[in-house]
Amino acid sequence: MRKQTFPRGIHPPEYKSITEDQKLESLEPPKKVFIPLNQHFGKPADPLVKKGEEVLLGQKIGDSEELFSAPVHSSVSGKVLFIKEHPHPLGSPVQTIIIANDGKDTPHQDTKGAQDPFSLKPEDIRKRVRQAGIVGMGGAAFPTAVKLSPPKGKPIDTVIINGCECEPMLTSDYRIMLEYPEDIIKGAQIIRNATGADRILISIEDNKLEAFELFKQKMNGFPGDVALVKTKYPQGAEKNLIYALLNREVPSGGLPFDVGVVVQNVGTVKAVWDVVSSGKPLFERAVTVSGPGIKEKKNLMIRIGTPFQNAIEHCGGFNEGTNMLIMGGPMMGLAQWNLEIPVIKGTSGLIAWKQEAPPKEMPCISCGRCVQHCPMGLVPTQLQNYSRHELYEEADQWGALDCVECGCCQYICPANIPLVHWIRLGKNAVTQMRRKKKSG
Repeated sequence: MRKQTFPRGIHPPEYKSITEDQKLESLEPPKKVFIPLNQHFGKPADPLVKKGEEVLLGQKIGDSEELFSAPVHSSVSGKVLFIKEHPHPLGSPVQTIIIANDGKDTPHQDTKGAQDPFSLKPEDIRKRVRQAGIVGMGGAAFPTAVKLSPPKGKPIDTVIINGCECEPMLTSDYRIMLEYPEDIIKGAQIIRNATGADRILISIEDNKLEAFELFKQKMNGFPGDVALVKTKYPQGAEKNLIYALLNREVPSGGLPFDVGVVVQNVGTVKAVWDVVSSGKPLFERAVTVSGPGIKEKKNLMIRIGTPFQNAIEHCGGFNEGTNMLIMGGPMMGLAQWNLEIPVIKGTSGLIAWKQEAPPKEMPCISCGRCVQHCPMGLVPTQLQNYSRHELYEEADQWGALDCVECGCCQYICPANIPLVHWIRLGKNAVTQMRRKKKSG
């Protein structure tokens, strides 16, 4: 079988064998959960509860009327202690609802599953997905209901279910595929119904052959196919995946809608099935806890709002000398500074190790490796030069906003130039520059 892929990219060491056979364990809910009102792309939710109020498991406690937003739900039953700013994985503290867990997990019965989920109309599917607070669980946290609402004039013909999980060390998606294949397949069918697509493609990298064979077996009778793609980073980035599977190129500044495609992560798809079949909102997710700094590497099912500390302690704590904790994978993850920071909807992994002194940056030797490996076809060294010298018009013209910050360029750079750092700064400046031009 031909293994599909995209141009360029890299193949860093995978380190997946450490946890790929570790089944998902349910982490005991903590005594207090810290649920940020900002866990998604778009406007933060507004609180719907007050200090001292009793809440139930799965109860909606935050929401917004904005299109680009998502509700948040309580991951325990108990009492609201505070609504105040608290450390957040993305850096700055954000408004957070702190709830004391009463240990009863008394469920909220506001939403129930449909008797026949496959008979739901597209607008009913989107409404349920929106009310459940489902967002992209591969890390981007884009509101799923928006993804299931293709604009007029842009029909969707293909739904791609992303089971690549191309980041090193992460195996939580792999475990979801092995343990909940039927849920993913049925959720994919629901997404197909919501978007009006003709077909489903479930994409799995060739380092996950057990999952590939399982889905080939389980897909019997469903209108879809399973595609084996080459193991390469960042194969799971949706624009690269679309090109690999369909040979379609999403235009600069465009979205998968523009080429008739919707891409959804396997964890997101399972969450969609959970809400249409049982009414369960998104209040827990699968997380890989791994890295040389962790004593017992595991895949855990963790309630949203659980402090990192609880997950680390459940895995035996840190090894001596550990001084770095990353939320996400080692390529695109974010360094954390506080173990009271909670798990959020976009937390795919907690990776720990001992960070040595960063290598000394040297002058660019014009080797071209960053260009050779950039999956978006950009010139990273030129973009970082423009950013360093605040030449943001030029950075915009050279496609700064097309950078997905995957880190391929920085990984491959022999001069140890912090390319992603400079390009990210440039992207922020270009975005602000564009807004000023639009408003002025």
